[in-house]
Amino acid sequence: MKEKLKIDIVSDVVCPWCTIGYKRLEKAISELGLENQVDIEWQPFELNPNMPAEGQNVIEYISEKYGSTLDQQRASQQHMADAGDELGFKFDYFDEMRMVNTFDAHILLEYAKDFGKQTELKMAFTKAFFSDRKDVSKKDVLKETLLSVGLNADDALAKLDSDDARLEVREKQDYWKNLGVNSVPTIVFNRKSAVTGAQPVDTFKQVLSELLSE
Repeated sequence: MKEKLKIDIVSDVVCPWCTIGYKRLEKAISELGLENQVDIEWQPFELNPNMPAEGQNVIEYISEKYGSTLDQQRASQQHMADAGDELGFKFDYFDEMRMVNTFDAHILLEYAKDFGKQTELKMAFTKAFFSDRKDVSKKDVLKETLLSVGLNADDALAKLDSDDARLEVREKQDYWKNLGVNSVPTIVFNRKSAVTGAQPVDTFKQVLSELLSE
């Protein structure tokens, strides 16, 4: 049997373009009928590694980080919402939305990998944040999301107090940063080639077809 194509997706759970990029990749995989020929693993990246526990209002955060005006942000949010609609994903932006710390979510995604639930949990976190207006840094939200995908929430949440688990995520973040990954999504194929950003479905189809024909 031919070896599966390994796809590493370096991303954050509060990154809208990561969600759009993955949903487009997923569509490309589905349209090519490659579900059984690829192996996806999510890799940790924090858009805001120094985000305090209380988070920060999204509008304030974006204007500070990128210098975007309110009108530019509204246009960008609408653009993302439209892109999400095309892919069956709801972006529900609202004025009180807060950017939050995602380190704990990344620890739980590592935990989920051992049970074959990483992608399911990743998308559940993303949906909780963007569609359901939930704070994915809060323990009760993390617990509820773990349970929603059939994971043992108590076991998983215990990892948040594990120095080893925390160190593993830090080391993985450093690994990708040291390879030059500084924007997400970065989608890496067989640890050899990569594309960045939420590419169109046809671009992903072309890349996948070329790689699998090698």
